[in-house]
Amino acid sequence: MIKDYNVTQIRADFPLLQEKVRGKNLIYLDNAATTQKPLSVINAVSDYYLKYNANVHRGVHYLSAKGTQMFEDTRKFVKNFINASDVSEIIFTRGTTESINLVASSFCEAFVGKGDEIIISEMEHHSNIVPFQLAGQRHGAVIKVLPFDEDGELMIDDRLEDLITEKTKLISVCHVSNSLGTINDIKKIINIAHKHNVSVLIDGAQAISHLKVDVRELDCDFYCFSGHKIYAPMGSGILYGKKSLLEKMPPYQGGGEMIKEVRFSGTTFNDLPYKFEAGTPSVADVAGLKAALEYVEHIGYENIEYYESQLTNYALEKLKTISGIRIIGNAKRRAGVISFLIDGYHPLDIGTLLDLFGVAIRTGHHCAQPVMEHYSIVGTCRLSIAMYNTFDEIDMFVESLCQAIKMLR
Repeated sequence: MIKDYNVTQIRADFPLLQEKVRGKNLIYLDNAATTQKPLSVINAVSDYYLKYNANVHRGVHYLSAKGTQMFEDTRKFVKNFINASDVSEIIFTRGTTESINLVASSFCEAFVGKGDEIIISEMEHHSNIVPFQLAGQRHGAVIKVLPFDEDGELMIDDRLEDLITEKTKLISVCHVSNSLGTINDIKKIINIAHKHNVSVLIDGAQAISHLKVDVRELDCDFYCFSGHKIYAPMGSGILYGKKSLLEKMPPYQGGGEMIKEVRFSGTTFNDLPYKFEAGTPSVADVAGLKAALEYVEHIGYENIEYYESQLTNYALEKLKTISGIRIIGNAKRRAGVISFLIDGYHPLDIGTLLDLFGVAIRTGHHCAQPVMEHYSIVGTCRLSIAMYNTFDEIDMFVESLCQAIKMLR
């Protein structure tokens, strides 16, 4: 049940939602690609540059100390936000892609050898496929794929344990599919993996803005997400990793901050989490990340989940009334992502015409080409909702879609 949820008030916090597109009110339904930013986030970034811009961890002067304090306060906030055990388990990255690449590089360097196996799922974003393909090539590891069924649900009960062997070192899977909206039963995957002493990485890019994440309750070994998917600036992101694993993994990149001492005779590395944070970070974006997480916490995940589920179900029912529509994926549990096709028309044509009505959706393969191959299609139209979208916007989207179809006939 929603408590004190005022979507009109929420929308007022997001300046870009007030913009016009081609003379029409913007209907922004491309939130799986990136979310818009509330004024509190924009102000946090601006305040950093206006009031205390300085490099962190490296200066004794006031500005550096203030920036460092904000930076480390954000790390503590993230630790509590996802219920990690220790701040040393929170690593700042540029986003989910870098977080996955870090694990693919460092974890595989420490734990994966020739003939070992890594399991990923058929519904992964390219960012959770290619880094492990590259790591597999470097280390001689084998990549295995956990398939999904026609409804877009991973075949966990039927296939996962058959894929796991004594050589399996890691399973990497998305929490929520960016192309199907499926909410995967990652708790079950983690339990099965740990029964076989296999580590698990969860790609939380599409989950973090919709679902409350508790990494200790999940017992995942790694969890990562991008700031820009949860109303924070682009270029900010988080990798959570269990301390016991991170301590055994070598640095991902070399440079400043990640060292204790550098000598030509040899270098010693910094403690966690700094061992994995080489170079100057995007400090202003970290300030924005903290503001975004505070904003979401203020609204409340219980409210967000309830409202978005109602909106998603409403959108599904409205879309099903359109002749010739094909919804791609029919998972029992889904987030606010709906992919669809209109018989006889290319997704690009649909998306282009919708833009004339001020409607922003995504068309294409959504960096999930194996999903498209599964369904023997080249791509889809994808609408993706956020907590600031409205039922009226869904009505206007469906009306615009019907008009676009008429224009193509």
